[in-house]
Amino acid sequence: MPVLSVEFGPMVEGRPQHFHGGATAGLLENAGYAALRTALLAAGRDPQLKPINITVQYLAAGKSQASFALGRITRLGRRNANVTVEAWQDDRSRPIATAVMNILMV
Repeated sequence: MPVLSVEFGPMVEGRPQHFHGGATAGLLENAGYAALRTALLAAGRDPQLKPINITVQYLAAGKSQASFALGRITRLGRRNANVTVEAWQDDRSRPIATAVMNILMV
């Protein structure tokens, strides 16, 4: 599964020297879609993806360094998929945020 990353900079900064929560949520969402799209293309499927819901849990403040995210498919059905995503910075075992995504495939 692809690992996505975002470098820290003014476009993702919220309070001084910290990632904005929306930037973190965007990274999580894109990593989830990337994981699902990779698995679907490997299986010869190319459906349109539509979010059913996305729940983000912020676990720690994102500091002024690169952030990474990786999605994992927990269930892949014919019409929907469930994906979990983790974002971290310097230590993958200490996530800064997680997400659960339910995605409709049409």
